[in-house]
Amino acid sequence: MIENTGNVFKERSLCVAADFSIDEKKYLFEKTRKLKEAWRKNDYQTLNRFRINDMDFGIYEIFLEDSTRTRESFRNAAEFHGVKLSMFNSDSSSFNKMESYLDGFMTLAGYSNRIFIVRSRIEGLCRWLERKGEQFAERNYLNYKPAFINAGDGKHEHPTQELLDEFTLIEDNDWRTDSLHIALVGDLFHGRTVHSKADGLRIFANVKVDLIAPPELSMPIQYFNRMKENGFLLREFHSLAEYLSQPDIAPRFYFTRPQLERMGDRILKRQDELREAITFKEEFIQKLPDPGSTFFYHPLPRHKVHPTIPTFLDDMPLNHWEAQSINGMYIRIILLSVIAGRIGEDFQGESVPVKNYADDFIREVTPDNSKPKTLKEGINPLANGVVIDRFCRGESKEDIWDYLHKTMKIMGFSRFRGSIGVGESKKEPGVYKGLIFLPEVQELSPSDIRRLAAVTAGCTVNIIKDNKVARKLRLTSPPRIYKIKGTGCTNSDCISHDTHSENIPPEFIRNEDGTLECFYCGTSHRFKDIWK
Repeated sequence: MIENTGNVFKERSLCVAADFSIDEKKYLFEKTRKLKEAWRKNDYQTLNRFRINDMDFGIYEIFLEDSTRTRESFRNAAEFHGVKLSMFNSDSSSFNKMESYLDGFMTLAGYSNRIFIVRSRIEGLCRWLERKGEQFAERNYLNYKPAFINAGDGKHEHPTQELLDEFTLIEDNDWRTDSLHIALVGDLFHGRTVHSKADGLRIFANVKVDLIAPPELSMPIQYFNRMKENGFLLREFHSLAEYLSQPDIAPRFYFTRPQLERMGDRILKRQDELREAITFKEEFIQKLPDPGSTFFYHPLPRHKVHPTIPTFLDDMPLNHWEAQSINGMYIRIILLSVIAGRIGEDFQGESVPVKNYADDFIREVTPDNSKPKTLKEGINPLANGVVIDRFCRGESKEDIWDYLHKTMKIMGFSRFRGSIGVGESKKEPGVYKGLIFLPEVQELSPSDIRRLAAVTAGCTVNIIKDNKVARKLRLTSPPRIYKIKGTGCTNSDCISHDTHSENIPPEFIRNEDGTLECFYCGTSHRFKDIWK
């Protein structure tokens, strides 16, 4: 059985930036600071305190997508630790023979491989492996639980890059985390490094973020909203020229390259125009408030023909992207050390709380003394049955009709005699809502009600008996939607999407704004959009 040592870091997976709490990250950064100081002083006694130093401890690098800095910094970090390091050859792997990712990874986990560093175009892969890896370990009586580190998954997140970025920003801020004003420049739509900042930058108490990108490359709404929820002050600009023409300029710039390999033909036709908007030019230097105290960062690589940070800046004090890149090895050494359990027992602070999903989405609103009430299906009064009211309230009549038909199929109501309709609110003219009449249905089971809440958030269920409303339920979207047939993430790059044939039950978490976030890839959906 898996041993619980009390070390909060041991055997933890890192799938997204929010998987580690602010206190936990501060612990990592303090250890990284000590490691870096010892490295510069050749203080081997201190360095050895961080080493795993166990040739039977297996670390596997599985890069299903090309990388240089991430792969090589992790490789050097693993070699520092003196462990059994394996490199995965994706070109000749059984994945090309249509083996599932789960079978392939779990096979390797059974060979005493404890940590997997995974880079993939498929989003949410590490989250799926984390969940199933624990079950695999229990089922096969392993004395360890495999841990999975997301080294970049599609356009989702890159949490280890976020760790080294935060460490560098704090280091350049004299180790203070009271405030940060930063400009994010470039391809904010596809850039997973900036997506991780939506949660990662919470380590700073007060955050102001200037988003600089043409509309075609702007920050996806789900990450924009996450930044707002986290209390960040946000501003948007469409080009560097526009941004530098106003007085409030950030002292920190984080550039990303346009990821043309992820763009369609329509965008590619305008690539020169898009590059122009996010490339720093020599004449911009004089517009910086103080070039000596303004720092530029970049996750790299830079395009050698069209770099967003041109090479003429390399020898200027603006250049902090080189130190940023070097920090990648240090932070990854510490990350492997804590996940292996070599360090971490002296941690004090708050960890990420376990999420509890309360059943707060079904509210009983039955009147205490329900009087007889005539509800009509067409011209006939409804004495008994079920009436679903306030369906898609406030949407267009066309959308309501469309989703009424879809709901009848999803819920299986089509097999009963009944009817549907769209009516106008008496209290608010011009506001429409849908209705479903089911005279043959005398009651809805708890599972039917849960499913209906997931399908039609915001509706009201009326159970009619002897011309009275015997029960009246107001439904909102459940905090968690899972194991419900007919649902699916709309992101074709998500590990749970049908195109990958991994047979993963879709799962969604309700956000504060009522949207539903895919548990695996983080894609935000309206409640209507998760139904196939």
